[in-house]
Amino acid sequence: MKKLFTSIALACLISASAIAQQHDEPAAKNNQPITKSRVLQVDSSVTTKHTVTIKGKVIPYTATAGTMPIWDEDGRPVAGVFYTYYERDDITDKANRPLVISFNGGPGTPSVWMEIGYTGPRLLNIDDEGYPVQPYGIGENKNSILDVADIVYIDPVNTGYSRIVNKETPGSKFYGVNEDIKYLAEWINTFVTRKNRWASPKFLIGESYGTTRVSGLALELQEAQWMYLNGVILVSPTDLGIERSGPVQAALKLPYFAATAWYHKALSADLQQKELTDFLPEVENFTINELIPAFSRGGFIDDAQRTAIAAKMARYSGLSEKVILDNNLDVSYDLFWKELLRDKGFTIGRLDSRYKGIDRQTSGTSPDYNAELSAWLHAFTPAINIYLRNDLNYKTDLKYNMFGNVWPWDDKNDHTGENLRQAIAQNPSLHLLIQSGYFDGACDYFNAKYSLWQLDPSGRLKDRLKWEGYKSGHMMYLRKEDLSIATDNLRKFIEESIPKAGQPSKY
Repeated sequence: MKKLFTSIALACLISASAIAQQHDEPAAKNNQPITKSRVLQVDSSVTTKHTVTIKGKVIPYTATAGTMPIWDEDGRPVAGVFYTYYERDDITDKANRPLVISFNGGPGTPSVWMEIGYTGPRLLNIDDEGYPVQPYGIGENKNSILDVADIVYIDPVNTGYSRIVNKETPGSKFYGVNEDIKYLAEWINTFVTRKNRWASPKFLIGESYGTTRVSGLALELQEAQWMYLNGVILVSPTDLGIERSGPVQAALKLPYFAATAWYHKALSADLQQKELTDFLPEVENFTINELIPAFSRGGFIDDAQRTAIAAKMARYSGLSEKVILDNNLDVSYDLFWKELLRDKGFTIGRLDSRYKGIDRQTSGTSPDYNAELSAWLHAFTPAINIYLRNDLNYKTDLKYNMFGNVWPWDDKNDHTGENLRQAIAQNPSLHLLIQSGYFDGACDYFNAKYSLWQLDPSGRLKDRLKWEGYKSGHMMYLRKEDLSIATDNLRKFIEESIPKAGQPSKY
């Protein structure tokens, strides 16, 4: 309560001219605190009115772009967190209107990726497969989920326009698995209170490292903020702190290798003619039933079995038996990205293996750069800068950090998978949806399945846990066909996760 009063008092002290002034402040250097003259950005907003046509229906909405404070123990603002909030205008019953709280990952990236690539009302200009095209810009997102839910996109400290405002505040207060979860839960509480959304059904969605973030937030919101959710959505999830070392870690890569080899037509004709989703279960069964046991025997596996395993891995991965045997059956992701199309002069992308790159030399054991990330930054960076300034009228000279410096990041004591399990167990109304791209090599689809299997050892929660796969990469929604399917699946998940009026939350 003290923090809320402090925030209101601060907001009242900011005059209209001061709010306008914050738009013209000079830029702060990346990862440097905003100086005292820029502290006004800690609590301000700009509101605009718009419409978007979704599924053939015109949806009027209000967009708010601004910053809200993070406070220290004495109620003083130490950071300003940037957000964009989309609220449908023709809905008066907010008690039944879902609120989706959205994060991306990195951990040093803002929410730009899903905001203008997936769920928001505006969509960046890309081709049907997700590749950048010019002229840069933004158009309507006819697949946005704004028809069924209001959405807030949150940029953690030093991503987007979010910054530390007190130079005496160390980055370690924000830059870590558990620190990140703690301060963002406090921020969400303030946001929900200010926007009067306590009665609304609430959902968290995170992508990549954002899945670590929202998995931890699910429990933190329950235990520290007394805020109970209806759903958590993990897009391209990390390992969530779930153990998978040794033989399991070595083996789980193969289904992703197989999917990528299938996409690049690097497999034998009999496998290539199969549909991807018909082919992959065969590889998954081999991985679980033969490959993990083979790795478990280490150097004591007999030569005949080693050769047989290598032959089958070569058949499924598109790599040669020699490469596999030379690496003791355990081919790294880096080597796979370099090796699969080496004879054609290309590397393949880490986050999306549909993308190809060209290295300085064909030899080597890893690509020179991430081909897919270069393409995405090419498309997203101009689009978000144009959109925030021209469409949402948020004008500032601060640099919009596509990748902010949040290092060193404390990744110790990551128990977010267990946190999520506890949250689901404690809250009978909480549901989980995982969405993965088959061609994602950073957070690969089979590791996501493995996390799902390990999330609930009892098996008694599995009716509320679901996984979906898409023929795309890390940002599966960039492929227009998958964007339509995935957003429809989000609508279905949101609808099914909200209990009927008066239905008690109990076992």
